[in-house]
Amino acid sequence: MMLMSFDELLPLIFIGLMGVSLLVYVVSDGYDLGVGMLMHRATPDERDTMVASIGPFWDANETWLVLGVGLLLVAFPKAHGLVLSELYLPTALMLVGLILRGAAFDFRVKAKADRKAMWDRMFIAGSMLASVCQGWMLGRYISGFGEGWNYPIFAGAIAIALPMAYALLGATWLVMKTHGELQEKAIEWSKIAWAPMVLGLILISMATPWISETVRLRWFTLPAMIAVASIPITTSVALLTVRLLLGAPAVRGALCWLPFALLVLVFFLSFLGLSYSIYPYVVIDRLTVWQAASSPESLRVILIGVCITLPVIIAYTGFSYRVFRGKTIELDYA
Repeated sequence: MMLMSFDELLPLIFIGLMGVSLLVYVVSDGYDLGVGMLMHRATPDERDTMVASIGPFWDANETWLVLGVGLLLVAFPKAHGLVLSELYLPTALMLVGLILRGAAFDFRVKAKADRKAMWDRMFIAGSMLASVCQGWMLGRYISGFGEGWNYPIFAGAIAIALPMAYALLGATWLVMKTHGELQEKAIEWSKIAWAPMVLGLILISMATPWISETVRLRWFTLPAMIAVASIPITTSVALLTVRLLLGAPAVRGALCWLPFALLVLVFFLSFLGLSYSIYPYVVIDRLTVWQAASSPESLRVILIGVCITLPVIIAYTGFSYRVFRGKTIELDYA
């Protein structure tokens, strides 16, 4: 087996960096989108606490989206053009949702009492819109932007399932970050969101091989089928453990962090499964990593910038999570 040269490895380095950036975004912004979608179930005072629980983090979380899309643009310009031309409308709607969230996040604090509820509704609507659009975009991307009656149905299913996954992630975040009555509500919200999230994951896992022959061959060909079976098995164990923990008294105390951590593991395993399914493609069945990549000379220059930027993002994100660890206290904008 011939070893790859550094120039041949560069596209793999960048696709890995892009994938990890988008995974971190999905997990980190996923829980605060989930918190936003759950706000309609809370009292006004509880909404303040919910916003306070994500307040120190949500800006840093979205930095990972900028990094991931930026890497797609500069490292894989052919794929960037193809992906965004296919997903122009949902991308625009997602940005509208994120802008609504950003505006509502700040204005709800300064608004008069009779206008605060309006900004809360904007925050909820923005969270829902961004989540649904991300689900649709993921569904279209996995299917390789195929044409036919079954592809929109598949994308629509993920557009429904992903917000449920975000809601469960957000609810378990609140279990970890709050206490008292709001924590009890968050446990109940987690129980409600668990079943549709698991059902959606099962149905999508069954539908993906049907929608893509490439994925079907990857997952259902021996001996690879035996090797990759660990991914769905571990995912199932993690999800069942989450449900058992939600019914245990310990989740209100020392183990309050564990359901959230297990769901992060589920997202990571889903990312591994997706990566295995589509490799070596950037756009499945249409563009490989090497076909879509910029020239080696360009990638070397870009890598220098990434080596400077990425540690700063990691340090800032880690610092914010370290400083604001523990239970949520009142968020003060004064």
